[in-house]
Amino acid sequence: MSSATAPEPEPRPVRFGIMGCASIARKLARAMLLAAPTAAVAAVGSRSEGKARLFAADNGLPAATRLHGSYEALLDDPDVDAVYLPLPTSLHVRWAVAAAGRGKHVLLEKPTALCAADLDAILAACEENGVQFMDSTMWMHHPRTAKMRELLDDRSTIGDVRVINSLFSFRANEDFLQNDIRVKPDLDALGALGDAGWYCIRAILWAVDYSLPRNVVALRDPVKNQAGVLLACGATLYWADGKVATFHCSFLTNLTMDITVIGTNGTLHVTDFVIPYEEKSGPFSVASESNFAELHTGWVPQPSRHVVATELPQEALMIQEFCRLVQGIRDGGAGVERKWPAITRKTQVVMDAVKTSIDNGFQSVDVAS
Repeated sequence: MSSATAPEPEPRPVRFGIMGCASIARKLARAMLLAAPTAAVAAVGSRSEGKARLFAADNGLPAATRLHGSYEALLDDPDVDAVYLPLPTSLHVRWAVAAAGRGKHVLLEKPTALCAADLDAILAACEENGVQFMDSTMWMHHPRTAKMRELLDDRSTIGDVRVINSLFSFRANEDFLQNDIRVKPDLDALGALGDAGWYCIRAILWAVDYSLPRNVVALRDPVKNQAGVLLACGATLYWADGKVATFHCSFLTNLTMDITVIGTNGTLHVTDFVIPYEEKSGPFSVASESNFAELHTGWVPQPSRHVVATELPQEALMIQEFCRLVQGIRDGGAGVERKWPAITRKTQVVMDAVKTSIDNGFQSVDVAS
């Protein structure tokens, strides 16, 4: 008789309920299908069952996907392990807290809240109910991000990080500027700061290994719509040790997604950090120990270009990582991973400080820990 042990069974998939049929939910529904068998779309909840049915049909969801005509019904579904929540930011507190209270793990679209106090209510509910929280900042999960982290941590390549610059803009059309939820004060009051600025702030914090700045000063003359919602803005962040970072975000200028990290020995540059130019690869460049060529006719050495390949798009990798954490809690008795809530909260408190600086005449605002 063979003494070989039977292979470990594959973990059961994490069964997702999608709460709301926002356009970004289409991307995440596809990511869940790509992440199979780790993930499964179990249910869709909308304000009407007809809208949920149309969403399921348009996005090729399995015939067995349950369709709910209210968010409450989705949360009452016993066969949903986790909820992906892409609702307008003003609804996040209510529904994320409700999801956690029903024992559902929470994958929350960004910006996660209108302010840190609201986010704290969400995180407290997740902690109290032992459910995993993660925000859906997808680029964090691309293998390029891990590779760039390795280079930033290599002091001989980059050295001490001293300056960071980040930009995220896209030129929205007139319909967006008039009708999108991101320009409505009652739905997403943070506007471009919450939508695009979130990525810039996260990139800056990532570059400094999540060390919070001491204070921020918003850039003057932000652009607002008639309702007072930000369409373009920026800020400068200052650290006690002299590091400085600047970001700009906008709904009004050409599609741009830059991170530049400058250290004492080298510079890291990415020009598509939010969404890579191509789904299965991510480029970046590194200049290290750069100098002028003789007669200042060029650079020596020239920057090196790197391309990191991935079989799955970054959003599917995010789903896989979230599922791994949920499976550990659900099936293995593991505790929640607190790294992701902590990173989210740091992003939120910096964003809060920028908004306060804008509202207070561009005065310096200390960043709360």
